[in-house]
Amino acid sequence: MKAVIQRVTRASVEVDGRVVGHIGAGLLVLIGVAQGDGEPDAEYMVEKLATMRIFSDQQGKMNLSIGEVGGALLLVSQFTLLADTSRGRRPGFDLAAPPETARLLYEQVAAGLKSRGLRVETGVFGAHMKVELLNDGPVTFILDSRERA
Repeated sequence: MKAVIQRVTRASVEVDGRVVGHIGAGLLVLIGVAQGDGEPDAEYMVEKLATMRIFSDQQGKMNLSIGEVGGALLLVSQFTLLADTSRGRRPGFDLAAPPETARLLYEQVAAGLKSRGLRVETGVFGAHMKVELLNDGPVTFILDSRERA
């Protein structure tokens, strides 16, 4: 499972001209589920997203988690994170999990974060979405559950 995490001052996602999710300060998280990913990958993402210290404390040091700053998360499914761009000009998506599996794990991440008391908004799985954000910093991280220790 891969995630691109962007610290934002605001973010929203729109489907068919209607805003379906929006947050103020917090994290926009683009999530891609890979072939072979399972519950341990979703649990890893929940743990990391809930506890990463990527918000500034009073000294300006990245030392606070999303919960400590009262921020929200906007989760957006994005299978293109699993694109294979090593050959030719058209990306291949064979590394992405089938939609049924990807949806289940994406929803597990959202539910896991909510169960920790965090405010979570989501896009619409599988829909064509327009995502708008104001990156704060900019601060952007990439997580890959297969690289966990």
